[in-house]
Amino acid sequence: MPYLMYVTLQGDDKMLTFTMNPDTGYLTPQGSIDVPGGPAPLAIDPARRFLYVGRRGACEVSSYRIAPQTGELTLIGTVGLETDPCFMATDRSGRFLLSAYYEGQTAAVHPIGGDGVAFGPPIEWRHTARGAHAFQTDPTNRYAFVPHIAGRGPNEIRQFQFDAETGRLTPNSPPAVQPEQPDGPRHFCFHPHRDILYFSNEQGCSVTAYHLDPATGTLSPFQTVSTLPEGYEGSNSCAQIGITPSGAFLYAPNRGHNSMACFAVDAGSGLLTPVGHVPTEPVPRAFCIDPTGNFLYSAGLESGRLAAFRIDQNAGTLTPLELYTVGERPMWVTILSL
Repeated sequence: MPYLMYVTLQGDDKMLTFTMNPDTGYLTPQGSIDVPGGPAPLAIDPARRFLYVGRRGACEVSSYRIAPQTGELTLIGTVGLETDPCFMATDRSGRFLLSAYYEGQTAAVHPIGGDGVAFGPPIEWRHTARGAHAFQTDPTNRYAFVPHIAGRGPNEIRQFQFDAETGRLTPNSPPAVQPEQPDGPRHFCFHPHRDILYFSNEQGCSVTAYHLDPATGTLSPFQTVSTLPEGYEGSNSCAQIGITPSGAFLYAPNRGHNSMACFAVDAGSGLLTPVGHVPTEPVPRAFCIDPTGNFLYSAGLESGRLAAFRIDQNAGTLTPLELYTVGERPMWVTILSL
């Protein structure tokens, strides 16, 4: 089974493709394609047939067909946007493209045709607030969440009911959850086996775990833990967040301390226990965990390099494997199995 990695380079207007060896974690370059207009966020449909690229400089989303044997990408459509997207994902059916707009203060839903092309006009172009940074539906595809950072945003998570037939959003009750401190929820991931979400807090430099009520689609926090080592007093902010397919380990990068915070996840409660920090390339904005859960790849926004790590399956700690020069301003890293 081939494993393909895609990396967007906002500074080079390119997207790179690598194959990943599932035994060693080593990457082999397969080429690049030109993506004018500052490519940044990526999304892949659940069937792994189509890939979507947010072109922040051009304020567009481009749709690509993924060749089933090689992972080669073919451009099949582009749709214009009112402003630039900072995050994208498909819903759980692959029929809708969800996107968040930091400066645009918006969460949007675009239809995806049977040919895989995301097109307009959007079904939803919903004004939320400045600092909208992510947008995903839960595994049941009935609820959706849009976190907003603190400082330049309202420091809250908007909660919606999601109509999987129409793509429409309805504010839930309550319509938002606000942290007690100005933590600034930015990105989030779902526990693979439990009704739990984990949010990275950009300003709080922490991760907060929330219970998801499956009957109402509302969130309630039950733990917040720092991503920084004790005693660190320098500047820092958090970015993305990821959990292994097994649900055993969770990771969140520190931009400033330039490290990857590693956590063990309790199988019963979902509580997090810090297990260490590993140095990364400068400003680790983007990272991903491979589908086997054995490897983690972190891109340095300032260095233009991609660091590969092996995940210890007993402790969750990271062992450096290799460094790859990728290019200017790597903004997104994702891996799929074909």
